Amino acid sequence: MKVLKFGGSSVANAENIKKVAEIVADKKYEQSIIVVSALGGVTDALIQTGTSAAKGDDNYKQLLLNLETRHLETVKNLLPVTIQSSCLSNVKQKFNELEDICEGVFRLGELSKRTMDRIVSYGELLSSTIISHYLNAIQINNEWLDSRKLITTNSQFGFAQVIFPLTNKNIQDWIAHSSSKKFVSPGFIAANQEGLTTTLGRGGSDYTAAIFAAAIQSESLEIWTDVTGMMTADPRWVSNAKTIPSTSYREAMELSHFGAKVIYPPTIQPAMQQLIPIWIKNTFQPQQPGTVIENISAQKNEIITGISSINTISLLSLEGSGMVGIPGFSKHLFEALSSAGINVILITQSSSEHSICVAVNSADANMAKHIVDEHFANEIASGKVDPLKVEHELSIIALVGDKMKSHPGIAGKMFAALGRNGVNIRAIAQGSSERNISAVVAFKDVKKAVNVLHEAFFESSYKQLNLFIIGSGNVGSKLLEQIKQQQEYLLHHLNLQIRITGIGNSRHMLFNDDGIQLNNWNQLLQEAPPMKLSGFIETILLKNLRNSVVVDVTANHQVADTYAELLSHSIAIVACNKIAASSAYKNYIKLKQLAKEFNVPYFFETNVGAGLPVIGTLNDLIRSGDSIHKIQAVLSGTLNYVFNNYNATETFATVVKQAQKEGYTEPDPRLDLGGTDVMRKIMILAREAGTAIEMEDVTNHSFLPPSCMQGTVDDFYVELEKHEAHFKELYLKATANNCKLKFVAEYVNGKAEVGLKQIPADSDFYHLYGKDNIVLFYTQRYPEQPLVIKGAGAGADVTASGVFADIIRVVH
Repeated sequence: MKVLKFGGSSVANAENIKKVAEIVADKKYEQSIIVVSALGGVTDALIQTGTSAAKGDDNYKQLLLNLETRHLETVKNLLPVTIQSSCLSNVKQKFNELEDICEGVFRLGELSKRTMDRIVSYGELLSSTIISHYLNAIQINNEWLDSRKLITTNSQFGFAQVIFPLTNKNIQDWIAHSSSKKFVSPGFIAANQEGLTTTLGRGGSDYTAAIFAAAIQSESLEIWTDVTGMMTADPRWVSNAKTIPSTSYREAMELSHFGAKVIYPPTIQPAMQQLIPIWIKNTFQPQQPGTVIENISAQKNEIITGISSINTISLLSLEGSGMVGIPGFSKHLFEALSSAGINVILITQSSSEHSICVAVNSADANMAKHIVDEHFANEIASGKVDPLKVEHELSIIALVGDKMKSHPGIAGKMFAALGRNGVNIRAIAQGSSERNISAVVAFKDVKKAVNVLHEAFFESSYKQLNLFIIGSGNVGSKLLEQIKQQQEYLLHHLNLQIRITGIGNSRHMLFNDDGIQLNNWNQLLQEAPPMKLSGFIETILLKNLRNSVVVDVTANHQVADTYAELLSHSIAIVACNKIAASSAYKNYIKLKQLAKEFNVPYFFETNVGAGLPVIGTLNDLIRSGDSIHKIQAVLSGTLNYVFNNYNATETFATVVKQAQKEGYTEPDPRLDLGGTDVMRKIMILAREAGTAIEMEDVTNHSFLPPSCMQGTVDDFYVELEKHEAHFKELYLKATANNCKLKFVAEYVNGKAEVGLKQIPADSDFYHLYGKDNIVLFYTQRYPEQPLVIKGAGAGADVTASGVFADIIRVVH
């Protein structure tokens, strides 16, 4: 014989009950006990009805009428008219009884736990009666069992304890003397030895089914619900949560205690004692295998079985020097909490015995504070113990797996993953069985924490990055285009899923936690709310997504000013924007230190060579023990383009305009032609080489007449035309010397300078065409022949590719 339990969602309405009937009609359930919950939401409605009556609110009558109507309609939708009367009469009778009870509560203005048990028991009595009638009507013959006559409890109302030996005998005798092969029984309710109705706690229908299964030594116990089994994490939080095919009783017990609501924790004990397998199945997808809970998990390779959490937790801390070496403090603390009926969920104590931390439900925290302070009033008054400290808005996350104890490093991996994502841990506990590692974290971090751990332990197939891109101009749009093109490749070849979670520009900001569709991102952005940088940053912090990366493809001072806040929240930064790295040295070092302190990437490769690996190569040289003696470079693709294309046949201003049209210049070309951009770049390289250098320390031998640097951009072009003779003279002198003009940056012995130079034919810089850049590193290992990096140093495509490369580096 098998025992099947169907939860409230499975029997919520007539349509769902018909699905239940299809399941129990299967031949494999020919001999079975079918335990059912109340129709979905009915228990809560009955509690509200009783509570309203006790408060003297006569609205309880309408609540009762609504419930009665719902149950009568369910009968009418299930049974043919010709056979409805018996079931309808039964339903009416039960609601008449309920009305009498609630009227008594209303008149007395009092609702005891005993009376509440009686009121809520009607939910299961009604549902089981209706379902039994319906099954008989469709030729699935069954007998209705009254669990109150078969399951005996103590006299504790609200959460009664079952008396097992007596229970077993009652059930076995009933089954043995019945001619029926199928039985339908209400779950959740039982009776004490005086015959008074008691309940087994919310979720008690599972427990009822387990008691029946253990009593008759059932072949299996099946819990039918609205999910396809126990999951590796809460699917509402983790989109990639997976069904756990098999787990052990003890693993399931740990997961259920720590927030996995699929099964009621006490359910497991009776089945475990008799080694009865428990199946978690989906009423609405009965073909799915679900999860089986057995003595030993069939999962051979999985170290971690699942991740669970308990929310709305408060942490209580009892501290004081008077606790050290004094026996009994822990005992007194737990006695005080126990006297108030406060359940302790997690315990941790410092090795110095100076403090004890316990986690309790937040609803009990204020009472706990009052009780404990009162209990230790003398010790507090004498200064031996501090008043109880209470921290609210916390959660517990738990990593569960039987095989953890035989695999070292699990705790390290857990805490490293959380640390990389800025999840601070307030308390830690691990059982001696090493089956569970629990950590207390801020409630605001719990969703991210669960996702981080799920990725670390269950998603070895790929890692997900959540990108927030600020800037959608030339470089930004090219970057989005490249990401769209490469998404599938990265997923299949690098196991990397890049999800664009936010895009902002100077006008609008767009967010989507599930990822912005890149086919029409521009249109979506134009229709999005107005951009406010503070709001954009605040939204990133509030979303608190794992593996968050802010990508700055602007040249905006205000965006650069947000880096410190982002890094201190463990959000990675990929910056095309040069402003932060070339700001005051104090700020540059602060950002580097924040990245190190919070163990979060801060990459800005494109600050110097667009898509060229200049900074990365320099860092590799230094990390491997080399030392930099000299850097010589042409670092402006713009200036190189301009001087490669200027031959005095067209005006210098015309060539510069063409460079701007091609997207090779900054929005204000004077930043390039005036040497400011190159000064920033050589300063960044000098800083990365270990030199504390400021912008004013870089010497600039500018080739532009001073008047070109004044006024607007339009004024700049006018001045260029006026000084065409100056530029032509520069060109002709170089040509006469068989040289080319290049704007060169140089760093030697801690000093940096930039300026226009005549380059002879034997120089590495001579054969530098188009918008190419070149960097020469002279080092201890490369003293004579430098390490050369050469390639395109300007343009939206190559700059976007450099940003893209930094994004991929974040993964490592």
